[in-house]
Amino acid sequence: MVVERFSQSLINSGLFRLYVAAAFFATSIFFVINADWFSPMEMIIGIVGATLLFKSIGNLMMSMIISFFSLENKEQELDYKYNVEKIDALLSQLSVQEANKQNEKIQKKSS
Repeated sequence: MVVERFSQSLINSGLFRLYVAAAFFATSIFFVINADWFSPMEMIIGIVGATLLFKSIGNLMMSMIISFFSLENKEQELDYKYNVEKIDALLSQLSVQEANKQNEKIQKKSS
């Protein structure tokens, strides 16, 4: 769950989309500047090929970041928060039960 959340936040950051977009525009600019050396079909194939290459490199980088990044501290933090919330819920349930018992005692005395 921690890895999934981390990878989803990494994907949602848009860093890799920005990387691929920058590579696409850099390749497009390269072919526009050197238009006299390449035919239009070579330009299209080159732009598509470079974009696919940089997209695959971006996916490879993302998978390596996810696999090499240590998430043990985050997992311990989430476990701690879960345990704290569970203990708080149990304490509030106990206090409600104690209040109910006090109310029952008061009602028995008044009857």
